[in-house]
Amino acid sequence: MTTEPSRCAWCGDDPLYRGYHDEEWGVPCHDERRLFEMLILEGAQAGLSWLTILRKREGYRRAFDGFDPQRIAGYDDTRIAALLTDPGIVRNRLKVQATVTNARALLALYDRGQTLDGLLWGFVDGRPRQHAWRTLAEIPARTIESDAMSRALKALGFAFAGSTTCYALMQAVGLVNDHTLDCFRHAQLAGPGPGPDQGR
Repeated sequence: MTTEPSRCAWCGDDPLYRGYHDEEWGVPCHDERRLFEMLILEGAQAGLSWLTILRKREGYRRAFDGFDPQRIAGYDDTRIAALLTDPGIVRNRLKVQATVTNARALLALYDRGQTLDGLLWGFVDGRPRQHAWRTLAEIPARTIESDAMSRALKALGFAFAGSTTCYALMQAVGLVNDHTLDCFRHAQLAGPGPGPDQGR
């Protein structure tokens, strides 16, 4: 009989949720495409559960051309109207439009010689913040860093980038290690993590 490891309480028993928790959540990421994907998905989550978004993730990848910002930035009203009939994504006009807006903001960022990787990781000085939370109740919904990230992203033209969304993004892509101390992943991710030249 295999004994299940101790996990963060939020991931429950759903196999998809557990897989995401075990393999992805909190792992330092420096991949531009995945950072953009997670920014979009965290914004899409607003008002919904993360499990709902995970279940639609493949639908998002299909509908939004693998999160290719160049292609998404070119979407017109006809494409947006078609997306709003797609059951594979959250059919919310503001969220769909925000994805196009964010793709255009990302391309503008590239035009200035910057990267999403460099921008986001700059808020933690390039290294994951290691936390030592004992319970979910201790974990904040936003921080000084997420407030600053939200202000910066909004100033750059990004939408659906509030502080709570930014902190969820920070957790997801490993800017912070918010696994609780009793979770087996906390210790595994407690090192400094890969730098910007790794994990691409």
